[in-house]
Amino acid sequence: MTRKIQTVGVCGAGGTMGAGIALVAARAGFRTISYDVSSETLERAAKQSAAFLSKSVERGKLTPEIRDTILAAMSHTTDVSGLESCDLVIEAVFEDLGVKRDLLKRLDAVCAEDAIFASNTSTLSITEIASGSSRPDRVVGMHFCLPAQLMRLIEMSPGILTSDETFQTAWKWTEACNQIPVKTQDKPGFILNALLVPFNNDAIRAVEAGVASAADIDLAIKTGLGYKMGPLELVDLVGLDTQIRLCEAFYPITLDPRAATPPLLKRMVAAGLLGRKSGRGFFTYDGNTMFGA
Repeated sequence: MTRKIQTVGVCGAGGTMGAGIALVAARAGFRTISYDVSSETLERAAKQSAAFLSKSVERGKLTPEIRDTILAAMSHTTDVSGLESCDLVIEAVFEDLGVKRDLLKRLDAVCAEDAIFASNTSTLSITEIASGSSRPDRVVGMHFCLPAQLMRLIEMSPGILTSDETFQTAWKWTEACNQIPVKTQDKPGFILNALLVPFNNDAIRAVEAGVASAADIDLAIKTGLGYKMGPLELVDLVGLDTQIRLCEAFYPITLDPRAATPPLLKRMVAAGLLGRKSGRGFFTYDGNTMFGA
């Protein structure tokens, strides 16, 4: 029997992606429990979410009553056992196979046997991640796009052992959230990152080679190709340290030299220039607000 999804857990919800996914779920009317190991990052994410929703009220996209209802549906915990009641748990922790597999093992111990586990991984194998769970048939890939609270695309990827029931239930949930799912194979980078990781690295290498400034490269891409966000602005949003993790996960599998970490990226991260999260990357930012707020 297909489990009805009423409560959604988001792991890694103190991060940029996880916080956005939690907003997507709560905005669609689901009780949403955010989990992270740091209470400070969870509290910061909660404030950013509240600010984002208040900005939506100011812009006439939400009423104050709906904003308050969404916020009331959201809670957070630093204890993984707090996800016990979840019907669907979406993990958005950083791109490390061991960390993701260990998290699934811990979720196995606290969640109902028919709960669905989804991975927001952008480069790792869903099948390999699912091997960390005793119920790989209940594990599915569900890759959101940054910023999740604004972007509607979700790449849906079944692992080898993912059951059709799990995949269809997860697919219908994304539609209930007014997102747009597309089905991809369980291959590195799925659709978007298979194209974007090398492309973003090309832009970084262009800065390193002195082809043009970061601002002019982004302006050229946005103006010439019609992109809403330039590749370097996107790397700042994703996080320069995250871009390195993407390269490290993607390159050994694909052996695509364009996916190898650019030297400039390594130097910038060593200097603490992580993008929006640190206030400076290829560009400089004031404050620490959620994108779109």
